Amino acid sequence: MPYFKKYWQRLFWGILALLSTDLLQLYIPRVIKQAVDALQQGQATSASLLRQGGLILSFAIGIALFRFTWRYLVLGFSRLLERDLRSRLLSRLVRLDRPFFNRRSAGEIMALSGNDLTNVQLACGMGIVTFIDAFLMTGAAVCFMAYIHPGLTFLALAPMPVLAILTGLLSAMLHKRYNRVQEQFSDLTEFARSTLMAIRLIKAYTQEQRQTEQFDRLGKEFVRNNIRLALVQGVLTPFSTLIASTSLLLVLYFGGRLTIAGSISIGDFVAFMTYLGLLTWPMMAMGWVANLFQRGITSLHRISRVMEEEPLLREPRNPLALPAVTSLSVRNLSFRYAGQNTMALDNLSLDIAPGLLGIVGRTGSGKSALCQLLARLYPVPDDKLFLAGIDYNRLPLAGLREKIAYVPQETILFSDTIRNNIAFGRPGASDAEIVQAARAAGIHEEIEAFKDGYQSRVGEKGLLLSGGQRQRLALARALLLDRPIVIIDDGLSAVDTDTEHRIIENFGSWLPGRICILVSHRVAPLLSADRIIVMEEGAIAAQGTHQQLLESSPFYRTIYQHQTTAGEAAA
Repeated sequence: MPYFKKYWQRLFWGILALLSTDLLQLYIPRVIKQAVDALQQGQATSASLLRQGGLILSFAIGIALFRFTWRYLVLGFSRLLERDLRSRLLSRLVRLDRPFFNRRSAGEIMALSGNDLTNVQLACGMGIVTFIDAFLMTGAAVCFMAYIHPGLTFLALAPMPVLAILTGLLSAMLHKRYNRVQEQFSDLTEFARSTLMAIRLIKAYTQEQRQTEQFDRLGKEFVRNNIRLALVQGVLTPFSTLIASTSLLLVLYFGGRLTIAGSISIGDFVAFMTYLGLLTWPMMAMGWVANLFQRGITSLHRISRVMEEEPLLREPRNPLALPAVTSLSVRNLSFRYAGQNTMALDNLSLDIAPGLLGIVGRTGSGKSALCQLLARLYPVPDDKLFLAGIDYNRLPLAGLREKIAYVPQETILFSDTIRNNIAFGRPGASDAEIVQAARAAGIHEEIEAFKDGYQSRVGEKGLLLSGGQRQRLALARALLLDRPIVIIDDGLSAVDTDTEHRIIENFGSWLPGRICILVSHRVAPLLSADRIIVMEEGAIAAQGTHQQLLESSPFYRTIYQHQTTAGEAAA
């Protein structure tokens, strides 16, 4: 409705042009009637017929001009609505947080912005035009027909209630089946997307045939449901045509008898048949319009469900001013992911001062959960997380995130140039600043070795780069932000030991006054950390310096000895 209000002038003039088109079409049978009656009565002349022919021609030209006008204005409105709705959908999606995207697949969201939006656009364009056109043409044609002969008009319209009843019965079935088709289209889109994203893995495991067969099964199921939908759609249009043909048969029989009996003139009969011809299209279009509206309503409901989603992370009503970053604190924090029974974090407490904090632990011990909560990606209860002693939930969301540079476990790169990927968080950064960040991340020399240097494209999700190169580009992107808190969640796992040491050394001159949290499965990069915590089952099992943990933590001592022994053996 907001878009109808926004573009009301465009719609007003478009509908006015549509009404003008219909009125001219409705007047043509009156001219034909006059010409036929004049011919029957022997009163027609070449001049009168030429005048009436010229009148019909001028009406036809007017119809063409008005039809172009309403198509440009009304169908243009539907495209503008589609554009605005797509922008609004994306705006809503980027505001939503992790829990939403954990529940919805990318394929489903892509289907919303593709097929579903197209259906809404068609319903609000051709659907509305056809409905108004059919309604006006039906009403006006019926009035003209009734003026000629009310009884014949009643006979012509007698089959119409059957069409209305059938349309009502089939609409509910159409809605249900179309909803199923759209859900399957989402599954099909998601499968295709994930297959393309994992194409190298599929080839490495020689699973091309299996993926093809699975996609084929999904496609066949999609087609089966489309055919079930088409069965419903296929009843509406032919039945509309049958109703129209039945009306035509009744008029031919009874109207012909009335003409023979002299109750109506031949001109009236021809005009009546012409009006019935004008009425036939709206009768046939009713089924198509019902189908179009049903598709649009189904798609709009799917889009509306996303539009109505609200992020769990919300701005505080009266946010406090952001303080200087002097510490991070965690107090008795417990957290579990949606749909999981086990706690990711269990009553965890931690104080983090400027410097390098290392985190180690087994897989599933809660390291990533802690990083994601500190990076403000999931909601937490009040009085659990603090920045410089102020509750996270009392600070502006965007402002708090702007204090944090987060490098997640899964490296995310765009199909763009290396330069643009590094500068993603700071599009206005200078070339010198980008190079400085790349040097700190230990990737500058390798970038320079590419044919186009920083202008080299990395491919979809960094497909053209190695795992270590992707991680270091993500690290350079975080360092370029120059923020007081940096969280690196196992972001150096694919980097060789020498490069890892060089990156950690680069941190030395960069760390003063900043908080850096480094999660790693390797102990080596954490040797120079101010403090290391060992996590187990969502809690802190031990903490201290490297030397202190060697003495107090059996787990830490074991993994250090194992990695040291493995490194010596490899050497």
